[in-house]
Amino acid sequence: QVQLAESGGGLVQAGGSLRLSCAASGSIFDINFMGWYRQVPGKGRELVALITSGGVTTYTDSVKDRFTIFRDNAKNTLSLQMSSLKPEDTAVYYCRIKTMIYDYWGQGTQVAVSS
Repeated sequence: QVQLAESGGGLVQAGGSLRLSCAASGSIFDINFMGWYRQVPGKGRELVALITSGGVTTYTDSVKDRFTIFRDNAKNTLSLQMSSLKPEDTAVYYCRIKTMIYDYWGQGTQVAVSS
């Protein structure tokens, strides 16, 4: 069973930057899309950014022009470059890889932005 592992979370001041990475423990085939989601206590998990197998990207409005999602297909890695961070970006961030058959999720990495 392939597992995903996120890294790069931490504490940063408002206006700062972080880069999150997601690595797969094995090869993943027939990927439909890869994405980053986030969740705060008491709320549901929300989509932050997504990239399809064709390279089309989608961002939630609150992160447009601040976050960039990119991937390395050969290495099955996914990254999220986050800039101009705001306190409201504080959340646990999860990566997801959806294939034709499987739906993989990481365990999450905490991002905290102080004001």
